[in-house]
Amino acid sequence: MKLVLSVEPVRFPLTGIGRYAYELALHLQQNPEITDLKFFAGRRFLPALPAASEQSGSGYGLKRAVQKSFLAVEAYRLLMPILRKHALKGYEDFLYHSPNYYLPPFAGRSIATFHDLSPFTWAHCHTPQLARYLQKELKTTLLRADALITDSEYTRRELAEYFSWPIERIYTVPLASSADFYPRSPASLRDMLSRHGLEPGGYSLFVGTIEPRKNIDTLLDAYSRLPMAVRTRWPLILTGYYGWRNDAIHARLETARREGWARYLGFVPSEDLPLLFAGAHLFAFPSLYEGFGLPVLEAMSSGVPVVCSNSSSLPEVAGNAALMCEPMDVNMLTAHLQKGLEDEAWRRSAVERGLHHAAGFSWKRCAQETMQVYRKVL
Repeated sequence: MKLVLSVEPVRFPLTGIGRYAYELALHLQQNPEITDLKFFAGRRFLPALPAASEQSGSGYGLKRAVQKSFLAVEAYRLLMPILRKHALKGYEDFLYHSPNYYLPPFAGRSIATFHDLSPFTWAHCHTPQLARYLQKELKTTLLRADALITDSEYTRRELAEYFSWPIERIYTVPLASSADFYPRSPASLRDMLSRHGLEPGGYSLFVGTIEPRKNIDTLLDAYSRLPMAVRTRWPLILTGYYGWRNDAIHARLETARREGWARYLGFVPSEDLPLLFAGAHLFAFPSLYEGFGLPVLEAMSSGVPVVCSNSSSLPEVAGNAALMCEPMDVNMLTAHLQKGLEDEAWRRSAVERGLHHAAGFSWKRCAQETMQVYRKVL
């Protein structure tokens, strides 16, 4: 089998899609059935799998600025397919897989992974320019793809229904948490956590982009209703990409920081993240909409109890190991947070169930099931 794998998402900041592309590439490299594996990004082939930088680099600010310009985004949308088509000429006997929605013009067979439908169903949670760009590009992908992959059964069915796309050509392949996420001793965590002013087991954690879709306002509402003694004993720590439409959230976080019960760490280096998970007393994730919800799995793999919403794909990821409620139910979320922080019997049971449930997901399995899709398409 000959494969061209797009690794464009493997870059700063390494989001969940970037992690998926990186782990998939690592495991496909080891598969003897793939006789020729090419990595593709931008408009060129790469000599090796890239490593995501921890720093944004000189071009990152320019890229962010360009994304805010409708004309620049539209020019990029029209020009890049032409350049990519030219670069891929002569590789028609390869299968092309994009792990990040977009498919360039390609004469051979092609597959794209759709992680969620937020550009269509939650368009107001993207910048208007980005939403328009994504909607145009993803509709084009649907015309070009021989098959589609989704991270969850929820997204598979949503995709088929929303676009009337044949569901038999959409395959669910679950993601996994990295092997770096596992329970750790307090002693192994202290040095890293102390750099962030934290103690092992001394905080609740949220990990995700600071944006409306993550429902952070509701999380802050619920956390603020806990007794002050509980909040200050286990302050809410948030980390993730800065995001957008979040000025009010950051203002609330600053007030909570002064009161001693919440704090935003910014974007934590990837090598610190598994330790930050493992040191948490509780993981909270009341997101409104997720195509998968990888942080929930990472928390369970780290031996940390989870409170999350029951929206979209999260019940598939959390199984029976988490306390779940409707994402906007502040009263129930508050009750779940208090139980998750103080009920030791539930916590022990949740850790055990979470570790067992998370063990059913692996990047090896993800790569194997992706290979099954490749075989069907070919």
